[in-house]
Amino acid sequence: MGKLSMIALMLCLAAASVRGEDPYLYFTWNVTYGSVAPLGVPQQGILINGQFPGPEINSTSNNNVVINVFNNLDEPLLFTWSGVQQRKNSWQDGTPGTQCPIAPGTNFTYRFQVKDQIGSYFYYPTTAVHRAVGGFGGLRINSRLLIPVPYADPADEYWVLIGDWYAKTHKTLKQFLDSGRSLGRPTGVHINGKNGGLEPVFTMQPGKTYKYRICNVGLKNSLNFRIQNHPMKLVEMEGSHVVQNTYDSLDVHVGQCFSVLVTADQQPRDYFMVASTRFTKEVLTATRVIRYPNGAGPASPKLPPAPQGWAWSLNQFRSFRWNLTASAARPNPQGSYHYGKINITRTIKLVNSVGKANGKLRYGINGVSHVDPETPLKLAEYYGVSQKVFKYNLISDKPAATTGDLTVAPNVISATFRDFIEIIFENPTKVPQSYNLGGYSFFAVAIEPGKWTPEKRKNYNLLDAVSRHTIQVFPKSWAAIMLTFDNAGMWNLRSEVTENRYLGQQLYVSVLSPNRSLRDEYNPPDTQLLCGAVKNLPKPAPYSM
Repeated sequence: MGKLSMIALMLCLAAASVRGEDPYLYFTWNVTYGSVAPLGVPQQGILINGQFPGPEINSTSNNNVVINVFNNLDEPLLFTWSGVQQRKNSWQDGTPGTQCPIAPGTNFTYRFQVKDQIGSYFYYPTTAVHRAVGGFGGLRINSRLLIPVPYADPADEYWVLIGDWYAKTHKTLKQFLDSGRSLGRPTGVHINGKNGGLEPVFTMQPGKTYKYRICNVGLKNSLNFRIQNHPMKLVEMEGSHVVQNTYDSLDVHVGQCFSVLVTADQQPRDYFMVASTRFTKEVLTATRVIRYPNGAGPASPKLPPAPQGWAWSLNQFRSFRWNLTASAARPNPQGSYHYGKINITRTIKLVNSVGKANGKLRYGINGVSHVDPETPLKLAEYYGVSQKVFKYNLISDKPAATTGDLTVAPNVISATFRDFIEIIFENPTKVPQSYNLGGYSFFAVAIEPGKWTPEKRKNYNLLDAVSRHTIQVFPKSWAAIMLTFDNAGMWNLRSEVTENRYLGQQLYVSVLSPNRSLRDEYNPPDTQLLCGAVKNLPKPAPYSM
């Protein structure tokens, strides 16, 4: 082959390589303080590019997402992408255990791939109590065109971000928690940053079907969501296509997301969307209007009632089923993964508790109340100085009853790469819990009242439990999840209840590849922020193939 032919061949291969790379999406975010009024009274909030809630990230499976965040606040800042698995890349997960915060007046660029995922997610700030006043928004991952979706394309898609709200600044709320006080009850509830009003937030054309992406971005309360006279067909949940049952209302626990189809088949007029608190003595409610064009009149003031008690919510959880024949982000059907036939190699039981340390309110897991050290855990591990920052496995897989004060320390457990693990969440308190695990989706195989014992496994759903990232645990109840720890990194398992998380009800799972190979985990980016004990250390030898 001649020299010119060889050069031409190399250019063709290079061009093919470039064409074959997954697309990039670029965003620039200016994060500032600004005035918001979710409950009708102006207060200081956190805006992204002047928006509250923040701008949507509209991506497609396998896209590379690049977000340059300029922190114009007067405090350090981090963002996490709740539900995005960050395959081999916990460096971009945006938690205090994996990243140094973005200092005021500086910027940092997040780079991650939404690899082999579809669905409805949201992002939010993980620093301090910033989520209490904004900084959150929707993160959509569409299916690639070559992967069939088990329903017809909707006429349009709408985000419904619901949450409870405190009529106080985030700094005041943080001062409460730092002084040992509880945040108490929220002041109200919002839908997309507002509590009411008669102007339409969405419009539906008669006879057409619309997709609503619903996420609970709040701080404390489970919320029930419903639409006057319009049933909702559930089609997707936190990245999984589900059996398409129809519901009059849905309980959405803190941190959870659902996608539903709604058909405009009612008399043309206005209708209320309703979000109201569950499991609370005083029910807080928010409404927003959906409008049919040329409708006959305003929405009826008679709102559809919410269900009562948590037994109803438990039964709804049991009705959720994985769609075994549908493909998600990959061509193969979801049901081709038979998780129920994999042998469990380890069972970890996690029991939440509330107590005190040094006379102040704290929350813990298995007797340890997590605190973030100055040096992010992942950086300490990568630079080989973990022994100076934290100790592994302070807690046992089989916890004893917690007595006395909680131990305040970084709470890190180690997991063997590619082990198939069962995690039991046991909630002995009278308050519902909600847990999120970064870096993974898991199979939510059971929730039941009482205490867990090995005999309870006979009640597990080992066929079509939904693969998701956040699970609720009802009062005096337990929940069981199963997953393979096949994503190397440092991953945050946290309470989605902000007060509990901030005061220690979280831990990190260290999943190390024994080979230190790029096949299993990426090196930190060259732009990785350094702080604490690793700030002036020489860079370790990088992972290689």
